Amino acid sequence: MSEPTSCVRARPRSQPSCYCSRCDLLVGLEGFHVIDVSEHAGVIRAVIESPAGPAGCSLCGVVARSHGRREVKLIDVPCFGRPVQVVWRKRTWRCAEEHCPARSFTEQDLNLAGPRALLTTRACWWAIRQLRREHASVAGLARQLGTTWRTIWRSIRPLLEVMAADPARFENVASLGVDEHIWHHVSTKPIGEGGRGPKELTGMVDLTRDRHGHVRARLLDLVPGRSGKAYADWLTERGEDFRAGVKVAALDPFQGYKSAIDDNLEDAVAVLDAFHVVKLGTHAVDECRRRIQQKTLGHRGRKGDPLYGIQNLLRAGAEKLTDKQRERFDTAIASNEDAHLAVYVAWSCAQQLRSAYRHPNPAEGRRIAEQILVAFPTCPIPEIARLGRTLKRWRDAFLAYFTTDRSNNGGTEAVNGLIELHRRVARGFRNRDNYRLRMLLIGGGLSHSHLK
Repeated sequence: MSEPTSCVRARPRSQPSCYCSRCDLLVGLEGFHVIDVSEHAGVIRAVIESPAGPAGCSLCGVVARSHGRREVKLIDVPCFGRPVQVVWRKRTWRCAEEHCPARSFTEQDLNLAGPRALLTTRACWWAIRQLRREHASVAGLARQLGTTWRTIWRSIRPLLEVMAADPARFENVASLGVDEHIWHHVSTKPIGEGGRGPKELTGMVDLTRDRHGHVRARLLDLVPGRSGKAYADWLTERGEDFRAGVKVAALDPFQGYKSAIDDNLEDAVAVLDAFHVVKLGTHAVDECRRRIQQKTLGHRGRKGDPLYGIQNLLRAGAEKLTDKQRERFDTAIASNEDAHLAVYVAWSCAQQLRSAYRHPNPAEGRRIAEQILVAFPTCPIPEIARLGRTLKRWRDAFLAYFTTDRSNNGGTEAVNGLIELHRRVARGFRNRDNYRLRMLLIGGGLSHSHLK
C-alpha cells in the first residue's frame, strides 16, 4: 500500500520522529507538538507538549533535572465550529544546585498562555478581534468558546487596560472632535450608593487627516459628565505637548465645550459642525410652519392641512425635490399665499444656509455665510432672526469651516454610531470602566500588533 493508513504519531515514542507534522500544522502552536486529539461532549481536546531538552535554572543557571510533567487545561479558539480545549503537558524541573532558592520550577511560554491563565494567548486576541471587527458580544464569544462571560472578560480586560494606558495613543493629534452621549438610563446616584453615576459621557475623538487627506476617526477617551469642566479637565490631563499639537477643534454649538477650547487650546481654531448648523436651520423652518399652522387653522397639523402635507418637503434640499414634489410644494404655499409666505421665506433662508456648505468653492461658500450673518438677524420672521443671532454669536467658529479645509465633527458622530450599536449588542452596560474599555476598542482608540 502506497499511502499510510494512520497518523505517523502511532509509531513508537522511542523514535525521534514520533510527532505528527500534519497535526502540529493544524493546531499551529510554534514550539509545541500534538500528541493526542479527541472529542468529549462536543469539545475538541488537543494534548500538546514541548520536546524534551536541557533547561537551566532561572535563578542560578545550573542545568536542572527533569521532574516530569503536569497537565494544564486551557481554552483555545474554536475549530470547525466546535469549542477547543488545549491540554498543555508542562515540563517541570528540579534545580541541581543544593543552595538554590528556586528548588523546582515549571515551563512557561507567554506566546501560548500567561501564568494561571484560563485562555490561550491567541484565544484572548481572537476574542478581542471579534469584539472590534465583527461586533460580537462577550456572551456570544462565551458560547463559541464553551466557557462563561466572566472567564472571557477577566482574560481580555488586562490586555485592554494595558493598551488604554499607553500614552502613545495620544500622539500626533492635530484635529480634535468632542461630543456627548447617554450611556445608561437608570439611577444617577453615585456608584458607591448603588447607582451608575452621570448618564452623560463626553467623548473625545481624533479627527486628524491622513496623508491622503482622509479622516480616520479614532475615539481617544470617554469621561463622565457633559460640561465644559469635564472637557477642560481632560485637556489639562493630556499635558502641554498634546494641547500644543491640536490645531483644529470641532464641536457642536454648546458653549461649555467652546469655553474649554478657548481656555485650553489657545492655538487651535474652533469649528462649528456643519451638520448641526444646517439642523438649526431646518428646525427654524419647522418651528415657523407650526406657528403659522396654529395661527391660520387654530390646531396642530392634521391630514389634509396644506402645510402639514409638505412638512417632509420643507426638511429636504431644494435640489432633491422632484417635479411632482415641487408642484405639491408650490400648491401648498399658494393655498394661503399671504399667511404661508413666511414659511416659504424661512425655507428659502434654510436653503441659503445649506448652499453655503454645499458650494464647491470654499471662498464662495464663506461669502454666502457672511451674507447670512448680515441678513438673518434682521429678518422679520422671528425664527430666522433667532437663528441669525445664534450664528452671529458663533461667528468665528461658523466661518472657520471654510478656512480649515471643511473641518467638521462628522467623524465624532460616526464613532457615536458605533457606540450606540455596541451598547445595543451588549444589551446595556452596568460598569462604566468596562463600557469605556469596550468603546475604546471598537472606536479604534486602542492599538496593538495583534489588531492590525
